[in-house]
Amino acid sequence: MSLFAKTMIPLATLWFVIAPISGVHAADQSGVANTTIPVKVERLDPRFDKLVPADAQWTRLATGFTWVEGPVWTRSGDLMFAEITSNSIRELKPDGTVSIWLQPSGYRGTTPYGREPGTNGMTLDPKGRLTVAGHAARNIMRFEDGAHGVVTILADSYQGKKLNSPNDLVYGPDGSLYFTDPPYGLRTQGDRDPEKELKVNGVYRIRNAVKHKPGAPPDQGAVELLVSDLERPNGIAFSPDHKWLYVSNSQPGKWMRYPVNHDGSVGAGTVFLSTGGDRRPGVPDGMKVDVNGNLFASGPGGIWVIAPDGTHLGTLLTAKSTANVAWGGSDGSTLYTTSSDSIFSIHLNTKGLKP
Repeated sequence: MSLFAKTMIPLATLWFVIAPISGVHAADQSGVANTTIPVKVERLDPRFDKLVPADAQWTRLATGFTWVEGPVWTRSGDLMFAEITSNSIRELKPDGTVSIWLQPSGYRGTTPYGREPGTNGMTLDPKGRLTVAGHAARNIMRFEDGAHGVVTILADSYQGKKLNSPNDLVYGPDGSLYFTDPPYGLRTQGDRDPEKELKVNGVYRIRNAVKHKPGAPPDQGAVELLVSDLERPNGIAFSPDHKWLYVSNSQPGKWMRYPVNHDGSVGAGTVFLSTGGDRRPGVPDGMKVDVNGNLFASGPGGIWVIAPDGTHLGTLLTAKSTANVAWGGSDGSTLYTTSSDSIFSIHLNTKGLKP
């Protein structure tokens, strides 16, 4: 695989601006970065008020994109995120500057591609290495030492057939990697795409992914199909005790929950919560869990806050569809969101499970 150097964007051509969180200005609706916006919420349960401050505000950190996804807070205090349509991974530094970390990040062909040629979800392994759902690259990549170092392909096929387009991923307690594989990163994004080789849109596990030797080819025998009956598996997360695996099913609009067995496999899934036909912009997509097991999940209208018992506590309303979220900040209480063309953050009264 070719390696691509990090490219800093010249200030003269910068088409979006990042400002340090500590220096935000008074609220406005101008659509530019470095602004704060009062949070509008949908409160459905008293437990919501314990998690979301009454005076909570969104901080718009960056704007001007087309479709951002896959945020992850790194151990150095950077926020990495994907801009799928521009086929790039970008990096927000602690000082507020932004750079293109890798481009192209997904599809590397020369013929025109579909709407989403870039990568998607990202996470860190226990050693702090960035692990990426390749989406249009149709693989799972681990970066051993930044964009300049070795790139390890952890998986690119199942039983000899190419993966569809890995979407989101999470590490289990034993170092195995779990990921979803819908067709959204294919040219047509559909099940009849001529390049789609697998009949299922699955949820998979790569056994002992953390121990995979840097630069070694994928271990085809380590990839296991765990779930094969979902229409569009998307976001994925563990409960804090790793007894449950959550998977968002974007179509028809449900969050699923699976018991995790001692060997890392999963039992029969049940519907954890349904959107109930909610027609507001957004679908079940990326999600993260706080230390108490509450899910903060992209859904219709914004970020759904869901209790461990499956109760929809309320929604952090967003003006545009929100694809994914990530915990970060110095104390782990800042939730970052990728909302269509912008990156936002919000400080909450809870702490997240950071990768």
